Amino acid sequence: MKHADASALGDLEALLSDLRAVDGLVERKPGIFYRRSRAFLHFHEDRSGLYADVRLDINGDFIRMRVNTKAERAQLLRQVTRSVSSTSSTQGMKK
Repeated sequence: MKHADASALGDLEALLSDLRAVDGLVERKPGIFYRRSRAFLHFHEDRSGLYADVRLDINGDFIRMRVNTKAERAQLLRQVTRSVSSTSSTQGMKK
């Protein structure tokens, strides 16, 4: 499965725009997001469609999620937002 090309990322522009607005994520290259110094999210494409590889647990492995429909994209955004906000809130509690 290859990384998503510019055309595929164009199909995800609304999702990418929403991801760019998530505090704690940095888009280092188009469609490739980091959280802190670690790769967090990137996209792949193949004949069956578009997929996101995302590391919802900062210390975990990537999981693959389909992002072909509006519902799948909304689900990814919800999980990313939840993951980033929960990590940020626990980080703020450590001293």
